[in-house]
Amino acid sequence: MNAIASLLGNDSGNLLQFIKYAISGCIATVTHITIFHLIAWKVFFALQPQDWFVKIFKLPIKELDDATRSRNSMLSNGAAFLVSNLVAYLLNIYWVFVPGRYYWLVEIALFYLVSGVSIVIGTSVMGVLIRRFGMLTTYAFGANLIAALMINYAMRKFFIFNG
Repeated sequence: MNAIASLLGNDSGNLLQFIKYAISGCIATVTHITIFHLIAWKVFFALQPQDWFVKIFKLPIKELDDATRSRNSMLSNGAAFLVSNLVAYLLNIYWVFVPGRYYWLVEIALFYLVSGVSIVIGTSVMGVLIRRFGMLTTYAFGANLIAALMINYAMRKFFIFNG
């Protein structure tokens, strides 16, 4: 029964906690990728014919210059961040970490602050890769995800939640 409680609850050993963090991170990342691509397709046009999302779903897109595509991809990423970060926060407090180091309002503000720093770094890299190097939107978007992963776990574990 203890193993099931550890798996389902948010009070786990370090290894299980990291595995649960990785799973919840995957869920939040899939949310982010999906929302990013939907917004980059329908709202802030930023996709190219070679992007995997366009190829898989055979989507009609608008041709854009790199400067417009760069700006629009950063706007799409910002919008996707707001939703996916809320998904990550909820999974973290209910399944991965033990909340309560701070008052809940301070905790969510810190969560968004830490994630905000990583998204600003990643989004900036994405914009530069598109604008300066003409990189495919999907590949440049991947740089944003890598930056967020490296920063977020350590900051959330050691500074926001109760380990």
